[in-house]
Amino acid sequence: MASNTVRLTIITDFVCANCCITEHELLNAITYCRDTLNLPLSFELEHLPFRLINTASLSDNGPKIDKRTFMTQWIGKERFLKIESAIAKWGDEKGIPIKFHGVMSQSTRAHRLCQKAFRIGGPELQTPVLFALFKAYLEESKDIADNNVLADLAENVGMMTRGEALKFLESDELEKEIHEMCAAARSRGIAGVPMTIINGKWAITGSQSADVYIQIFKRLAAAICTSPSTPLHTPTMNTEIRT
Repeated sequence: MASNTVRLTIITDFVCANCCITEHELLNAITYCRDTLNLPLSFELEHLPFRLINTASLSDNGPKIDKRTFMTQWIGKERFLKIESAIAKWGDEKGIPIKFHGVMSQSTRAHRLCQKAFRIGGPELQTPVLFALFKAYLEESKDIADNNVLADLAENVGMMTRGEALKFLESDELEKEIHEMCAAARSRGIAGVPMTIINGKWAITGSQSADVYIQIFKRLAAAICTSPSTPLHTPTMNTEIRT
């Protein structure tokens, strides 16, 4: 049976722990559908930037502020503690120690690096860079607004040499594009992330489990099996799935 491509556009921000969770759950779902269920699907991923925190509230070059202090001031102590508890529970179950330690980082430079990875090597390079950025910020408590941190990361994943990465980060390459992408997302009514868009048609908002994605991919595969001559982008599904 011919394979059909599912195009996934994931809008994300590296300061968002729920975005990190979604990336892990989505990748687990893709792996399960491919290796265990053997669904007649292939997957093409692209990650697009979003800034949850505007640059007026947190600049790329401003004074550093403790992550927990910033989050408490930004969303309130009660809400922050509730989010932290839920994320800690997920992390304990998955063995991924997400923690709110270190300084709060503006994500512009990290997004630039992630988009540069896509331009250099497509999804095959962008995806490992994205996971390395999440790991650095949410597990290792590193400052992903620091050019040295980002340059080390780029070299460690084989994206470019440390010197090449520093040269890129110290330039303004892709900075305008990141601003435009973030503004475009908000102009389309996107106010929060994560958001996963399937084949440019169906939007899944908020953090979801692998099971949610698996059920969607199974429905897409079933549509192919029942109507093999029908393109993948036309099965009957709700046009929007919200939490």
